[in-house]
Amino acid sequence: MTQPDSRDRLVDSALYLFWKQGYQATPVSDILAHAGVNAGSLYYFFKTKRALLRAVLERYLATLDAIVIGPVAERTPDPIERIFGVLAFYRQNLVATQCTYGCPIGRLALEIADDDAEVRALVAANFAAWTAAIESWIRKARRRLVAGADPAALAQFVLTIMEGAVIQARTHRDIAYFDISVRQLRRHFQFMLRTTR
Repeated sequence: MTQPDSRDRLVDSALYLFWKQGYQATPVSDILAHAGVNAGSLYYFFKTKRALLRAVLERYLATLDAIVIGPVAERTPDPIERIFGVLAFYRQNLVATQCTYGCPIGRLALEIADDDAEVRALVAANFAAWTAAIESWIRKARRRLVAGADPAALAQFVLTIMEGAVIQARTHRDIAYFDISVRQLRRHFQFMLRTTR
């Protein structure tokens, strides 16, 4: 195994385990076992578990468009429907995992130490990239929205709905909680869209 392969395997394994178990609950030994590498390889690339967390957050940021945003944009021409396409992506993951799936960035956000400004900034950058994509779609539909509609605020609202809907579905192990939130968001957009005569 080459050194770059070892690094990628460590990041891939940490990404999966931090999502599945949480950052605090994942010991380094689990990451090593999952990646199939020894401790020497880990500490060659990452001096600490926190440094590995930073790499995970950088990976999420780098792959957001390829995994989440891009595929929805390619198959859905309407910018408002793209928003609901992204939400459908999260719903699909919830259903596939019997409502154990959680937004990995949301989960990590809850585990960050209050004084860890560097990691918090990476979490914020991930949220900012997500909302920027949603905002760009809302701006494309701006002429269809009522006067005074704020694309940035709407994008933030979409993120809040998504995170809350995922948390509730996971808590109750019931996709209905996610669906109720998304339906209310759709109604909100219906009110925000100008009626056509």
